[in-house]
Amino acid sequence: MLEGDPHRLIEGMMIAAYAIGADEGYVYVRAEYPLAIKRLEKAIAAAEEYELLGDDIFGSGFNFKLHIKKGAGAFVCGEETALMASIEGKRGMPTPRPPYPAVKGLWGKPTNINNVETYSNVPYIIKHGAKEFASIGTEGSAGTKVFALTGKINNTGLVEVPMGTTLKEVIFDIGDGITNGKKFKAVQTGGPSGGCLPEEYLDLPIDYDSLISVGTMMGSGGMVVMDEDSCMVDVARFFLNFTQSESCGKCTPCREGTKRMLEILNRICDGEGKDGDIELLQELGEHIKSTSLCGLGQSAPNPVLSTIRHFRDEYEAHIHDHNCPAGVCSDLAEAYVIDEEACIGCSKCSRVCPVGAISGEIKNPFTIDPDVCIACGACEPECPVSAISQG
Repeated sequence: MLEGDPHRLIEGMMIAAYAIGADEGYVYVRAEYPLAIKRLEKAIAAAEEYELLGDDIFGSGFNFKLHIKKGAGAFVCGEETALMASIEGKRGMPTPRPPYPAVKGLWGKPTNINNVETYSNVPYIIKHGAKEFASIGTEGSAGTKVFALTGKINNTGLVEVPMGTTLKEVIFDIGDGITNGKKFKAVQTGGPSGGCLPEEYLDLPIDYDSLISVGTMMGSGGMVVMDEDSCMVDVARFFLNFTQSESCGKCTPCREGTKRMLEILNRICDGEGKDGDIELLQELGEHIKSTSLCGLGQSAPNPVLSTIRHFRDEYEAHIHDHNCPAGVCSDLAEAYVIDEEACIGCSKCSRVCPVGAISGEIKNPFTIDPDVCIACGACEPECPVSAISQG
């Protein structure tokens, strides 16, 4: 939105400032988005040139100046009190509420904080009316939402859909389905702190209440699609590793709790899981959600809790059967074997094996040494006659 229509954001913030009596505004943008910053700077300069920003705008007595604050990329600065601390030049760490920003915010002044999408909707509502805006979406979640569609899906990118659109419509109609004809397995919504939903929820309408009711959230609008080859335990570990490393460390539940959860997940994926690990993950996750200081800690366990809820059988397979059903966790995956009757001796598999586990002579059946094979799966798609499989 900053890259495509920054003027809409500026207008929305000006309306908000006029409504609450503010004369200064900040747009907090990660420095990793240089194009967004460049276009926003250009839009602000143009507005100042036309005297749409500045002092005594059009002789109205209304003053408004807009600044850009380049963030250093800390995930925790998505939390409003940490964001304000960053703008003030302090380390981005959340503070307890109350007082809320509307009472005591930036530099101790009452502050109105909203997402770019929210402010950008204001001009449309003012121009067309609240009734017109509410006609889009659902009763509890009006308007549209932008999603970053990525993962094992044919059409990736940013999509804007009315609230209430189903997951199936986004993934299969707009996203054109799963890559390489694979089967859909799960979708994670809401960014790194969101939950993972299985196939049975594809008809779920996308709105704030519906997503929360099934253990995930709208969040930043991320939507990561996974196929049948995804290990949900490894997926949970991946997202928790991110949120754990982004923890500011201020409160004990988030700092220590996510670390302990990650240690357990690492053990499970390494083939060292034990009885009680699933229950311990659930207990830790619930404590972290209920006692963490800010939204990062409160939502960090979501990927773990949701995958346990919907894919518990994969956790049990890792722990009790010492097997990763998806073949992703190399310490648990079964070695690959070659059907010697089907093998045509083309040698394509041996050329892509990273550890030299495949040997043989051209035009004769090749073999895989199970003691050397790391079950990386590089060989399977290379075989022209589908002679390679696990186990």
